[in-house]
Amino acid sequence: MRIIQTSVITDNIKEMCIEANHFLAPDMEESLDRAERAENAPLGKKILGQLKENLRIAGEDMIPICQDTGMAVIFMEIGQEVHFEGGVLEDAVNEGVRKGYIEGYLRKSVVKDPLIRENTNDNTPAVIHYELTAGEHVRITVAPKGFGSENMSRIFMLKPADGIDGVKNAVLTAVREAGPNACPPMVVGVGIGGTFEKCALLAKKALTRPVSERSSIPYVREMEEELLEQINKTGIGPGGLGGNSTAFAVNINTYPTHIAGLPVAVNICCHVNRHAVRVI
Repeated sequence: MRIIQTSVITDNIKEMCIEANHFLAPDMEESLDRAERAENAPLGKKILGQLKENLRIAGEDMIPICQDTGMAVIFMEIGQEVHFEGGVLEDAVNEGVRKGYIEGYLRKSVVKDPLIRENTNDNTPAVIHYELTAGEHVRITVAPKGFGSENMSRIFMLKPADGIDGVKNAVLTAVREAGPNACPPMVVGVGIGGTFEKCALLAKKALTRPVSERSSIPYVREMEEELLEQINKTGIGPGGLGGNSTAFAVNINTYPTHIAGLPVAVNICCHVNRHAVRVI
C-alpha cells in the first residue's frame, strides 16, 4: 500500500492547469509545424504562422494561449494500491483547479447552475473522471476544454446496420457542421460503442492521445487515416478560411456495445487541444 497526501494532488493539478493554458503540448506543437510546411493555401499558411507566433508570445510573456481557458476536465487513473490521506480526493482536485485558475490569472468560465448562470469565480467544479488501475501510481491528465469547439460536438445513436460507413458519415457530418466555429485546425476525438454516456467519454479521452499515435486495432487505424484525409479535403482550412489543414488527427476509441445499438460521439477540439500529463 502506497500513501499519497491529497495536498500533493492539489499542488500538481494547480501547476498543470497553469502549464496546459500557457504552453502547447509537444505533440500539438509538432503538428502545427508540419501543417505549416504542408499547407498549400497562402492564406492558410499565413494563419498557421500567426498561430505559432501567438504561442511564442504566450510562452515568453506567460499569458494564456487562448482567451477561453476552458472548463477543467481531469482524468484520474488511480492504482488500486494507493491510499489517499489528508482529505477527500475530489476536494483536493477542485482545490488544485481553484488555485491554478486564481494564481495563474486564468479566466473563470464556470457557472454554478446551467440556467441561472452565476459564475463560481474560481473555475470549479472541475469535470473529473476516475478510473481504477493496477499498481501504486496515479496518472493525472488535465485537459482544459474551451467551449467554442465543445459546442460543435455531437452524439449519434446509429443503428447497427449503419456500420462503418454510417460511423464515417457521422464524423464527417459533425466536422462539416462545425466548420470554422471549432477554430481549425482541429483534433477530432471519436468514441464508438458502449452506451450514450460511454461513447462521449471515449471521445473526450481520445483527444488526450498524442496526435502522432494511431489505434492499435487495424480497422480503427484505417478509419483514422481515411477520415483525416477526407476531413482535410473539405477545404475548411486554418481558421475556416480555406486550405488543406483542417485537422491534425482523428483519434478513435472503441468499446463493446449492445446488440441493438451503435453509439457514436464526436468531440472536437481546437488547434491548441490543451492537455498536461503527470504520473505521481
